[in-house]
Order: sequence, then structure tokens, then C-alpha cells
Amino acid sequence: MLSYRHSYHAGNHADVLKHTVQSLIITALKEKDKPFLYLDTHAGAGRYLLNSPHAERTGEYHEGIARIWQQPDAPALLTPYINSVKDLNPGGNLRYYPGSPLIARYLLREMDKLHMTELHSSDYPMLRNEFQKDSRARTERADGYQQLKSKLPPLSRRGFILVDPPYEMKSDYQAVVKGIHEGHKRFGTGVFALWYPVVLRQQIKRMLTELQATGIRNILQIELAVRPDSDQRGMTASGMIVINPPWKLEQQMRDVLPWLHKTLVPAGTGHAVVNVIVPE
Repeated sequence: MLSYRHSYHAGNHADVLKHTVQSLIITALKEKDKPFLYLDTHAGAGRYLLNSPHAERTGEYHEGIARIWQQPDAPALLTPYINSVKDLNPGGNLRYYPGSPLIARYLLREMDKLHMTELHSSDYPMLRNEFQKDSRARTERADGYQQLKSKLPPLSRRGFILVDPPYEMKSDYQAVVKGIHEGHKRFGTGVFALWYPVVLRQQIKRMLTELQATGIRNILQIELAVRPDSDQRGMTASGMIVINPPWKLEQQMRDVLPWLHKTLVPAGTGHAVVNVIVPE
């Protein structure tokens, strides 16, 4: 279908959660003086203009990144993420939001590698242009799920795989489990992070059940809800499922998630959850 455009949703509460987790994982992997691969299966355009007609039509970033990026009491754990946003907005006005590829580019070292794929005919050229001068990076217009077979394991034997599909079709909820299972069979020590939206809670419960049935161990769930679950149209929450999380990540998110929830959702609705789904 390929109708989904992240430009409508860039910088919203789901991005804040996703990119907080992403930045903490990358920071943890950099603690070892060995290179690693960052693989982004559904990379999007890379950079998003927040005063574009798409972003202004929904205004979702006003209740996301705009609420946290200049807060003086922001936890230190958010510094890598927030600095990546500030790097794109040096004048102090929030004009651009970095997608996961640009956050990775900002945080990765010279020795690390980036591989990003995107299928959308409008988003892929923008992604390619962002990285054409970066010798660490490779972009490809290709199916993201296929990368979980063809690009793993990396030569470095260290890697972080971000799986962030648009969930345009209900089958995506099953496709992500199948794709991650395939990738994990090839690269059992890699860090896999799967983003998911909560539109209907039953879909997420089914996805988690199917993921547990794969036999994969060491799975962490992180979820931030801005509203209670509902059977009405719209996303009420989002989450990250992390396989082989860095050992500090669970506690880091327990420390930072209450602040994020309080700051992003002043009304106090919804919830913030860190849960070990499957232990090591």
C-alpha cells in the first residue's frame, strides 16, 4: 500500500519514546571499543520539517518533542537524544525533527556502520540524499523485512536492529514477529528493537503471544500511553519490545519513563510500563 507518511507524525509522543530507547541502546553499545552495525529496516525520510503542511496538519509534535526538548529538569539519560534534536535546530527554534536514521548518524562513531532501507517512493530519495556523503552509511530502496535475512549477521558480530514498520495492514503485526524470528536465528546476540502502536490492545496481546511462542529469550517491553485503551479510532499508546537489551536499559527506562509521562501527559492519563516479558 505504501500510503503511510511519517511526516504527519514526526516528533509525537511515540517518537519520543522510540528515540529515547534508541539513543540509550546506541550509547550502551558504544561503551565497548568495537564497531557495530546499525540496521534500520523501515527508515523513513530521515529528516522532517515541522512547519510543513503534513506536520502542521496534525500538530502532533506540539504534544511530543516540543514539550521536552528545552526542559531544564530533563533527566541526564535523555541528553544523547535531546542533543541530536538540538543539533538539527542550532538556532533554538524547533524546525526539524530527526528520524531514527539521523539520530543514529549523530550518535554513531566513525568505526560503526549504518544500513537503512525504505520502500516509499517519496521518502527514499530524501533518505538517500541525507546520507550520500556519509562513508559509514548505505541506503537501499528495499523491503525492510528481507534485510533481517540478508544483512545478518554483520561482519562485526555486533549490531542493533530497529524494526519500525508503518502497520498499514493488520498483517504487519504478524510479519514483524516472523521477521524478527528469522533475524534472531541468524544473529542471536544482536539487539533487536521493535516499535509498535497501540490502536487495539488485542492486536498487541496477540503479537506478544506469538513472539513468546518463538522461544526467544531476554525480551523487555517498554510502553507509554497518553490515553486509556479504547476501541475508538486512533493510537492511545506506543511501545518498544527489546530483545537482548543492554543490561542497564531496564533500570534506565524505569528511571526516565515517569518523567516522560508526567511531561508529555500533564493530565496524567494513560500509563508508563517497563516489563520483562521473557527473562534471559
